[in-house]
Amino acid sequence: MAGHSKWANIQHRKGRQDEKRGKVWTRIIREIVVAARQGGGDLSMNPRLRLAVDKAKAANMPAERIKYNIDKASGNLEGINYEEIRYEGYGIGGAAIIVDTMTDNRVRTVAEVRHAFSKYGGNMGTEGSVAFQFKNVGQLIYAPGTSEDKVMEVALEAGAEDVITDDEGAIEVLTTPADFEAVRDALEAAGLKPEVAEVTMRPESTIALEGDDAARMQKLLDMIEDLDDVQEVYHNAEL
Repeated sequence: MAGHSKWANIQHRKGRQDEKRGKVWTRIIREIVVAARQGGGDLSMNPRLRLAVDKAKAANMPAERIKYNIDKASGNLEGINYEEIRYEGYGIGGAAIIVDTMTDNRVRTVAEVRHAFSKYGGNMGTEGSVAFQFKNVGQLIYAPGTSEDKVMEVALEAGAEDVITDDEGAIEVLTTPADFEAVRDALEAAGLKPEVAEVTMRPESTIALEGDDAARMQKLLDMIEDLDDVQEVYHNAEL
C-alpha cells in the first residue's frame, strides 16, 4: 500500500528531539512513574512500563536510575503524584494538535499550554475536538532502502495490521497497541532495526504547510514541547 512522503518529517522530528535531549530523561521518568503506579512494578505484567523502560534504555538512562523510579512509583519510596491530562487544539491552517501532559499542578499546566497555543496563532479546543482525526497505533518506521518484501513478510506474519511504503521508500509498519511489542520483537529478531518504534497517535490525514505557515507551526510546536509538563505532542501537519 502506497503512502505519501513521511520520511523528511520523521528525520526532522528526530533532529528536534535530539536537540532537546536534556528533557528526554525527565519525560521518561514521569512515564515510568505513572506506568508503575498504575500497573505495578513487575515488567512482565505491565506492558506500558516495559515500553517506558525500553525508552529509558534507548536514551542511555542507567539501570539503577530506572529501578529507583520504578520502586518510588510502586510505593517502596515516597514520590510526587502525577496525573495525566490530554489537551487538544488547532494550529496554523487548521492543523490538529494533541498535547499529552503529566503534571502535579493542572492549573499551571493548562495555563501554560493555552498561552503557547495563543502566542503563535493556535487555539485550544475542547476534549474530543481533534482526537477523532487520529488513531492510537503501534508504529515502526524503516529507512528507505530497507527490503520491503522482508519487512512485509515478517510484520504480517507477526500480526501487523498494515505495511505502507511512502514516495521516498520509507516503510511504515502499523499494529494495534497490544500487538506492538510482538511485531517489533519479530522484526528485530529478523535483523530489521527500525528508525522509529513507538505507540503513538497517528493522524488519519495530514495538512501540508509551507513557508511562513510552516515556520509559525514549528514555533508553536516547539513552545508546547518545551513546557516542563508536556510528555508528547501529536499533530497532522506536514512541514
